[in-house]
Formats: sequence, C-alpha cells, structure tokens
Amino acid sequence: MNKRYWWILIVYAITQYSILVIAPVLNFLTPLDKLHASIYGNILGFTLGMIVILMLLRSEMGAQREPGVATVGQTIIWSILGIFMAFIGQMIAANIEVYIFHIETSSENTENIMKITEIAPLFSIITVIIAPILEEVVFRKIIFGTLYKRMNFILAGIISAVIFGLIHLDPTHLLIYTAMGLVFAYLYVKTKRIIVPIIAHAGMNGIVVLIQSFLTPEYIEKLEQQLEQMQTIFFGG
Repeated sequence: MNKRYWWILIVYAITQYSILVIAPVLNFLTPLDKLHASIYGNILGFTLGMIVILMLLRSEMGAQREPGVATVGQTIIWSILGIFMAFIGQMIAANIEVYIFHIETSSENTENIMKITEIAPLFSIITVIIAPILEEVVFRKIIFGTLYKRMNFILAGIISAVIFGLIHLDPTHLLIYTAMGLVFAYLYVKTKRIIVPIIAHAGMNGIVVLIQSFLTPEYIEKLEQQLEQMQTIFFGG
C-alpha cells in the first residue's frame, strides 16, 4: 500500500472521531445545544474529511486510464444496475438472517440515522453523499483493492466487506453489510471506476432515506407485511 493510501486511512479514522473535538467547540461558540452541536459537528467533520481525502486522491483522478476502464455510458448503466444489485444482495442476506439465524430485520444503526435526520434534515448529506464517497474510497479502492492484488476476488471481497460491516457498529446485521460490500466490490472490479460503487451506494442510501422520510409509519409497516408475505412464498414459512 502506498504512502498516500496510509494518509487517507489516517484521515478517515480522524474523521470518525472528529465530533469529539468539533462538537464541544460548536456548543461553546454558537447557540447550538449539545445535541445539535453534535449533529452539525458530525456534518462539518465528515465534510472536511471528504475534502482532504479527495485532495489526496487528486493525482490519481488525472492519471492515464488503464485498459478495461468502463466508458461513460457503461459507467451510467452499471451505476444504475448497482443500486438494484445492492438491494437484491441486501434482501438475500436479510432473508438468510431471518429464516436461518432468526435475526430481526430492524437495524439499530439505520433507526438512529433516521432519528438524527428527523431532528436535522441536513444530516442526510452524510448518509447520501459523504459516507458513500468515504466508504467506497476506503473499503473498496484502498482495502479491497490492496487485498485483491494479493488474493482472489472472493477472499478479498469478504475480508473488506466484513471490515466494512464492523465499522458500522451493527454486528447483528454483519451479513447484510457483507453482502452489500461484495456487490460494491464487484462493481469496482467490473468497471475499474470507483465512482460506480459510490453512485450505487449513494443511490441505495438515498432511496432508503426518502422512503423513511416521506412515507408514513403505517404505510411502511404495510409494505413490510407485503414483503414478508412475498418472502414466505419464495423462501418458505
């Protein structure tokens, strides 16, 4: 792994804990209470982290294209397909969790994110834009990309995807995060463009945020019941 990638990993780690410094400063210098200072501290910290990481990658953005890189048209197609692939992978993993391991489908991580988004809608910029950029650069381009040079796709994909799942602090649904990580790794290998898994990841997150934000709890519950009925038909009771 080159030196620049190590710096990106360091910046990403600092970004995760930047709220510990930024939030108290915002709380002291502005009228924001502790809760809102923490939320906006997260937004500011992740935004700064993204800017620094993209600056560190600037030299690669202008590098000569390697053979087999997807064209603009192929990039668009695979980005759109990737959103559906991510949802399918997530659904398959969720069914395995429910019907084999008897794990509830609700995710504490997702619920917490949506609660924060309700308090401060601007927080969705992290979920929909900043997090997909940072996570795909770190977990697919750097971690998976480095492992893939030394081992086969399956092993490199699983290792990087498990790390991707653990970083979300939601070990109960590690299988779902692993499935998503494998899909994003495949998109990266298939197109050789990191922008493809970034768009697929952002698109999936965006759809989830829109559904959770604009649909009533009753309608979401009805959709979940219909989905459970379909899952029973296809996977058994």
